[in-house]
Amino acid sequence: MSDIRHALLRRDPLSAAKEVLYHLDISLGSALQSSTGPTPGLEKSTVELVEEFIFHVPKDRNIQPKRMSCVQELQLLEIMCSYFQEQSKDAIRQIIFSALFSLQGNKADESRMAMLGKLVSMAIAVCRVPILECAAAWLQRTHSAWCVRLAQVLMDDYCTLVPCAISTLQNICSASPRFCCQLITAITALYDFSSDELIPPPALLEMLVGWITDDPRLLLLTFINTPLNSSLPLGCLEITPLLGLLRWCVKAPLAYQRGRKLALTNGHGESEKGTAYEELYSKLHLSVLQVFLMLQVHLTEQNLIGRLAVLPVESVAALVEEVSRLCEKLTPLPVANHIQLALDRLAQALQVAMATGALLCAREDLRTLCSRLPHNNLLQLVMSGPVVQPPPHSGPFQPNMYPHIHPGRPSALSPHSPHQSALPSPHSPHPVLSPHPTHPALSPHRPLTAHAAHPSLSPHAFHPAAMAFPYRPIR
Repeated sequence: MSDIRHALLRRDPLSAAKEVLYHLDISLGSALQSSTGPTPGLEKSTVELVEEFIFHVPKDRNIQPKRMSCVQELQLLEIMCSYFQEQSKDAIRQIIFSALFSLQGNKADESRMAMLGKLVSMAIAVCRVPILECAAAWLQRTHSAWCVRLAQVLMDDYCTLVPCAISTLQNICSASPRFCCQLITAITALYDFSSDELIPPPALLEMLVGWITDDPRLLLLTFINTPLNSSLPLGCLEITPLLGLLRWCVKAPLAYQRGRKLALTNGHGESEKGTAYEELYSKLHLSVLQVFLMLQVHLTEQNLIGRLAVLPVESVAALVEEVSRLCEKLTPLPVANHIQLALDRLAQALQVAMATGALLCAREDLRTLCSRLPHNNLLQLVMSGPVVQPPPHSGPFQPNMYPHIHPGRPSALSPHSPHQSALPSPHSPHPVLSPHPTHPALSPHRPLTAHAAHPSLSPHAFHPAAMAFPYRPIR
């Protein structure tokens, strides 16, 4: 290996980087073909070659590294794009991508991230699907902090620096749905509404809502295609974007009012920014509820009801705490309607998540979680009814096990509930949902058109996207 290094040192930076890529392809490709066990790993000497000649982290501190010019860096990115596009074996593509961009916990990681951001951004621009598929796998196995950094680079490129480039990003959904599913998860982790700077840009929000309303099952791609026995690293992204999108829907009415309060405090006029996008968040909320119902189909087919929590209780508790703090900050303002809107959405999501098995939470725990929230009629009804635990694992799942709030009475979210005063008014944007998986308002004349893109869902399964939800946008 020392002979290879000495030979590379005599070359110009671009030529040396190309030679290292060629060396990786030969050595790892041969090892993968001859291996019958786990994926072969990289030797330390190979990692050092990659770091020194591709990411320009010198092995010897006394040697000044040769830096590529901007033109040479662009040429290297084009070479990488061509390599991954022309490599016909997905397993080799994935192992080479991992060899290049798996973080090692050293000073080369910053250079790795810089190169990765440029490569993925270029892959989006020229629609290089193999690179996007490799990036999707990287996003799934990497710590969320690094995933958020990659999402920030892409948002800067396609939403901030060149706003009109959002159309290019929008078009990749049909090319690589798996990458888009992981990207949505990373974006929701980036824009967490913790400050006005971390509210999603309007063009990005509109694009994501368009993706999800066109095909809500996009949000379940990673979950459905991840083996149950696979162990993901600690601190990685959520297995679905559902929690992040739920955070958006619940916190949006409060976050925009926080911005209004700040504007008034600074002597500026009232902002209409939030009002303009309330309808988009309402559509997004409806899609999230629909996806929970779709998720139940998969959990039932895999006999996972009551055994796998897609929404961890700890994450839901953190969301409730965030909502509680926002409500406290907004209390001096006349924002009762916005607080109730946020709590209505939270209550609906909690009931549907528990009813579909996505959230495993006892009634007592739910009461404890929500004890600090302001009063909300719908949330009180959801907490007041017993949530029956699913039947034992050995027995078959019974789809009507989710009980009514009181014996002989409909559920809190049923259209025929006698507690109509606790439900949203007829002019409310929130759909009135039945907690039962077999909703009576199915329409046989509205088949899903995107089933072929997601063969993991049974063609005879219940598809909530065909449900006649009484959707009313916010005005």
